[in-house]
Amino acid sequence: MTRILALARRYPIVAVTVLVGLVVVGMLLSEGATAAQWLASGFALIIALQTSIRMIRDLLRGRWGVDVLAVMAIVSTVAVGEYLAALVIVLMLSGGKALEDHAAGRARRELTALLERAPQVAHLMQADTDDISDVPVTQVRPGDRLLVRPSEVVPVDGELLSPEASLDESSLTGESLPVTRRTGDALLSGSLNGGIAIVIRATARVEDSQYQRIVALVEEASQSRAPLVRLADRYAVPFTIVSLLIAGIAWRVSGDPVRFAEVLVLATPCPLLIAAPVAFMGGMSRAAKDGIIVKGGGTLEQLAQIRTVAFDKTGTLTYGQPALDAVNPFPPMTANELLALAASAEQYSSHVLAASVLAAAETRGLSLQKAATAEEYATHGVLA
Repeated sequence: MTRILALARRYPIVAVTVLVGLVVVGMLLSEGATAAQWLASGFALIIALQTSIRMIRDLLRGRWGVDVLAVMAIVSTVAVGEYLAALVIVLMLSGGKALEDHAAGRARRELTALLERAPQVAHLMQADTDDISDVPVTQVRPGDRLLVRPSEVVPVDGELLSPEASLDESSLTGESLPVTRRTGDALLSGSLNGGIAIVIRATARVEDSQYQRIVALVEEASQSRAPLVRLADRYAVPFTIVSLLIAGIAWRVSGDPVRFAEVLVLATPCPLLIAAPVAFMGGMSRAAKDGIIVKGGGTLEQLAQIRTVAFDKTGTLTYGQPALDAVNPFPPMTANELLALAASAEQYSSHVLAASVLAAAETRGLSLQKAATAEEYATHGVLA
């Protein structure tokens, strides 16, 4: 109940529309058709007036939208007495904008989470004394020495001065395993430091660093409009003219003004008004939540045409730790005998597949054959 009240306060027009619809249905059931018509018609015209005012403001800014058809459909349905149809159009308009606002809010929350992960403070090491002072990350300049404590995010792009560092770069590269860097290696901002403190030399300002560029890309993507969404506005004027022409012809041929209203109701592009923006913003929001950066709505639209995708599987689709699932020998050899022989051959290999074979043999408690000499090992070799 609390959640419903919160949604009603956030989207009052949708809540009032639903309430008016319930009241109208109740009046119809109690034989109050006239009062129901006045209530529904008056409410629909008020919403049409509000939408018209917003539409006029858009026209003054040089933007013609497809909402004009919805307004005309509301007015025409009220004029011919189809007040229930007018309420349905109002519900589609207000509900669509509420869904779009909700999807945009989720996208903004994901972007806010991304921004909050960006470090705001850097530990600056003084050149002469090595004393450490905390400064805003915006004050870091190339050449400054910075201390990055364990489990902290690297604030700016830099060069490693410490002998070695283990970093989690998954938020940047998608690689799930920690990466080892050594003295002189480049470090990317946004990388998560491991269990030891390290010293780096800044090579870029925060606004020029990798993580900040990713944040800017996500912010730009959340504000972009997909070609399909822009298409609605691009053809709004001719679509409106053609719809009015067809509606006028239907009225003239039939002699019934209801036909005019029916054509406008059908022409109201509610699926395009509601579905496209919500789908694109929802997709970018979910992608950002899962650590996938999408350049814009156009990129998501192009994904619908993809039939084949190639991945660098290790660390992207897998963890780089394959496991032996089954052993299928030819009789009379048993599975354990074959596995023991394979593990014996692989015991000196560092390959990931060799490790999976050895792990399976160890799990089954199999004893491995040992090479008597280095020459014998070199003669037999390894399988992987």
